[in-house]
Amino acid sequence: MKNNKLKLLWQLFSSFFKIGLFTFGGGMAMIPFIQKETVEKHGWIEEKDILEILAISESTPGPIAVNTATFIGYQKAGVLGSAAATLGVVLPSFVIILIISTFLRQFQEIQAVQYAFAGIRAGVIALVVKALIKLYKGCPKNLISYIIIGLAFIAAVLGVNVIIIIICAGLVGIGTVLFAKKGG
Repeated sequence: MKNNKLKLLWQLFSSFFKIGLFTFGGGMAMIPFIQKETVEKHGWIEEKDILEILAISESTPGPIAVNTATFIGYQKAGVLGSAAATLGVVLPSFVIILIISTFLRQFQEIQAVQYAFAGIRAGVIALVVKALIKLYKGCPKNLISYIIIGLAFIAAVLGVNVIIIIICAGLVGIGTVLFAKKGG
């Protein structure tokens, strides 16, 4: 294997490892970090493509961060790239969960641990809000989009399955485009 290919595989692994290691709260909280690493730092994808990649990653089974890592890794270095990026993003969580599950029962009643988890939850909310703002900036700004956003939010609050929400939003989007092309 060529030295450049190994270097790229290492960059994919280490970048997504860093994303997995330093973000808490799941895929939505990772979006700003994924964007910074893949668009700004390495230039693996363009800013305009991040929204589409996230939409595809959210629409396919599995965690959004894993799907995004797999997609970008594949796009940059094929199957080995997808394996390197995916392993990078999941390895920190696996190790951390393994360690925490071993010791959590012993420490969960300690007040400092409870405060730490409360602080982490607050930080995760901030990261998710930042991700939502960034995604909103890339969305079309029209009445149909606002209606889809509003109805999807209401459906999510009411407990409708996320898959149903995504499918319905996609169908409304497709229907809107087809209707607009017909001249309706």
